[in-house]
Amino acid sequence: MPTLAKEMAPVQEQVEQMQRLHAATHPHCVVCGAANPRGLQMDFRPTADGGVEAHFDCATIFEGYSHRIHGGVAAALLDGAMTNCLFAHGHVAVTVELAVRYRHPVMTGHRATVRAWICESSHRLHRMRAELAQDGRVLVIATAKFFEPPDGGPNLTGANEG
Repeated sequence: MPTLAKEMAPVQEQVEQMQRLHAATHPHCVVCGAANPRGLQMDFRPTADGGVEAHFDCATIFEGYSHRIHGGVAAALLDGAMTNCLFAHGHVAVTVELAVRYRHPVMTGHRATVRAWICESSHRLHRMRAELAQDGRVLVIATAKFFEPPDGGPNLTGANEG
């Protein structure tokens, strides 16, 4: 079993890194903040391929059109997945561009899987990709650019001033 332990060590390190960065930067996030009782509280986990994954129960409270998850909810799930993927790799960055392609409706009453991974990183810019699937079929795809601010991350006081 030493081989399995060695393979699991990086994933466990990523989990710990995600938890530290999440707690320091946005514990009340509407998508993944455990401290937000009204949020989705998504639990993203690193995958062996360097991405992250979480499951979402598509309840009717997230409905837009009848029996379909609201597109904004799907977009938020994908954006949150990409943010958590960056956390897993030790990056704190903000979304500067997000493109979402809705290929098929996401139906209520069916569990969905959300995945994200880094496509390319250059200096402080990260190009990301995410997908939302149900019943083994990819329904929504997102690509995004994330930027790591030179000051080390978003305002950690909890208030954006401007």
